[in-house]
Amino acid sequence: MVYSATDRTGYGATGASNATDALVNKASDFASVAGQKIESAVDEAGTVARNAAAQARDAGERVQAVAGNVKTAVDKSVRDQPMATLAVAAAMGFVLGALWKS
Repeated sequence: MVYSATDRTGYGATGASNATDALVNKASDFASVAGQKIESAVDEAGTVARNAAAQARDAGERVQAVAGNVKTAVDKSVRDQPMATLAVAAAMGFVLGALWKS
């Protein structure tokens, strides 16, 4: 018994070709959409990274400003009240040592 192509697939030769073309087109569309989504995600990640770098730079500048203020205050304190400054430094050292040990 001889079967024709339409008996096995139900579509015939042109129907199978059309179904294959439709499948290829859908796969191409899905790949295109996925590529666009990936590009969008990469762009967004770059924006987030740039924002984080800017915030880190700002925080670093603020820390430098605070360190400069602390240095100025310590220098003034050492000149004006050397014994009190020494006592505060010793107390801070004691507290840090106690915290380190525990």
